[in-house]
Amino acid sequence: MPDYLDDLRLAHVLADAADAATTDRFKALDLKVETKPDMTPVTEADKAAEELIRGQLQRARPRDAILGEEYGVEGTGPRRWVIDPIDGTKNYVRGVPVWATLIALMEAGEGGFQPVVGVVSAPALGRRWWAAKGHGAFTGRSLTKASPLQVSRVSKLSDASFAYSSLSGWEEQGRLDGFLDLTREVWRTRAYGDFWPYMMVAEGSVDMCAEPELSLWDMAATAIIVTEAGGSFTGLDGRPGPHSGNAAASNGLLHDELLGYLNQRY
Repeated sequence: MPDYLDDLRLAHVLADAADAATTDRFKALDLKVETKPDMTPVTEADKAAEELIRGQLQRARPRDAILGEEYGVEGTGPRRWVIDPIDGTKNYVRGVPVWATLIALMEAGEGGFQPVVGVVSAPALGRRWWAAKGHGAFTGRSLTKASPLQVSRVSKLSDASFAYSSLSGWEEQGRLDGFLDLTREVWRTRAYGDFWPYMMVAEGSVDMCAEPELSLWDMAATAIIVTEAGGSFTGLDGRPGPHSGNAAASNGLLHDELLGYLNQRY
């Protein structure tokens, strides 16, 4: 099995470059913000960070394909880098420090492309998380200054902490009743949103999280980090990996109950 460590090192280099670009424009008074056709915001920093990552990948991995949120897919083949230059753009625009660059490498295999490397870098929080298939998941300042990630061992909903992003998406999908029933059963709920709850699941400070509507670039990096930390990452349909258009992540012990509530009466 490939060890993917060279790819992981490259992903850290890419994240370093993106961090420099995004932090330079964070809270800038002249930051340019546009609205995309799906009515979500995009900033000059989103575009610059993705262009920077694409340029470095084209030099370092010219045979690999690239899929990014802002500029689509480029290239073909069994290896594909998946980029979200700023996950949490709405936070970024408003000066909230909860945003990150998400970088993943996916490789063709049984059941389609699966993530094998993931880096989530949140420079305004001073945090970074990463994983490579078969090597575990870690957090720290760098590859040499890292601590391993491990999901929690909480096994009862009444003891569990559940994180989510907002209520509107669950209501739009007709899943709100099950969602609210779940919130009544757990010990604690918090609406952290975006990449952060998945990273907290991976490090064991949150036990489960879910979102009703996501894109591949929102999930590819977080999925490998959660699973390499010992957790479960599926769609709401229970399909493993980041391919269902939505996500449920947990420490594994609570996963069936999590999916049961979010799919009840649906």
